[in-house]
Amino acid sequence: MPLNQTLGSYSELFMLLAAGTYVVAFLAFAWDMATSGKTGQRDAGRLAESKAATKVPAMAGASTGAGGANDAAGRVPSSSAASSRVATVADSGLGYTTRRNAARVGVAISIIGLVIHGAGVVTRGIAADRVPWGNMYEFCTTGAFLVVAVFLLTLIKRDLRFLGTFVLGLAVIMMVAAAVAFWTPVGHLVPALQSYWLMIHVSIAVLSSALFTLTFSMGVLQLIQSRREGKIAAGAVDRGGFLGLVPSALTLETLSYRINTIAFVGWTLTVMFGSIWAEKAWGRFWGWDTKEVWSFVIWVVYAAYLHARATRGWTGTRAAWLSIVGYLCVIFNFTVVNMYFSGLHSYAGLPTS
Repeated sequence: MPLNQTLGSYSELFMLLAAGTYVVAFLAFAWDMATSGKTGQRDAGRLAESKAATKVPAMAGASTGAGGANDAAGRVPSSSAASSRVATVADSGLGYTTRRNAARVGVAISIIGLVIHGAGVVTRGIAADRVPWGNMYEFCTTGAFLVVAVFLLTLIKRDLRFLGTFVLGLAVIMMVAAAVAFWTPVGHLVPALQSYWLMIHVSIAVLSSALFTLTFSMGVLQLIQSRREGKIAAGAVDRGGFLGLVPSALTLETLSYRINTIAFVGWTLTVMFGSIWAEKAWGRFWGWDTKEVWSFVIWVVYAAYLHARATRGWTGTRAAWLSIVGYLCVIFNFTVVNMYFSGLHSYAGLPTS
């Protein structure tokens, strides 16, 4: 079937409009981050009173006890019991405890951007008459779409708006990279990719990568929050600001572990289905191609993370760092391996000079 270059041009326009919309959403979330220090001080007392009234332990809530919430200057109460607790507004259940107008605007604009982005992905697929993830440009734009989509869907049940700046920032980076470094005109697939396994194998890989992106953001925040909690436990003045709206490091770690477990299952299926596809295309399940090796490295890193945390007690910062290293391997596999290593999986689709 002939390519529809006109529709392909519209797809690129939708992608640029989506990227611009994501930038506005990113700025809204960044404004929420910048002004949330005062919001946290204002709402910490309210949450503390609510927890005290319902007699729910403040695991990750505002400091309670003899000193109550932080005073107007942002200082932690002087008693040793209170100083060992973390002055934060978010609770361990990640419920919606505050009304943050900037964050709500960021969510609304992100939804608009996602709709525009979805139009870009769909029109790209229609223009090429195939699934729109046959090269790095399409993989990156579809991946950014899923990152934002998963983030917004999660907001239905959990207040993860504190991740908005990180998630939308990563989405913008992915969209800019796709437009500047990975842009590829609408084209047909190379013969080896013309298989129904493309839809199965790559779609699961994109979704797993999107989930890994979320846990990467949580891992970075966990390290920052853990450092803050250590300072507060040592009696230092709490200058967390935005971190007052972020759950405790333990809550971030627990949620990250759960999401990584789901993403790991997806990545396992990615490797398995890729092996089956390789046997169909090249007559062997595994050939130690560079792409295959790094896909296996990613699997090993996340398997080590899950095993170490579940059976070896690797919690806290060590678990966060393992999760971050795993995501860096994902990035390396997608960028450096695709662009600079030749092999049977060299389907970057980048124009050659």
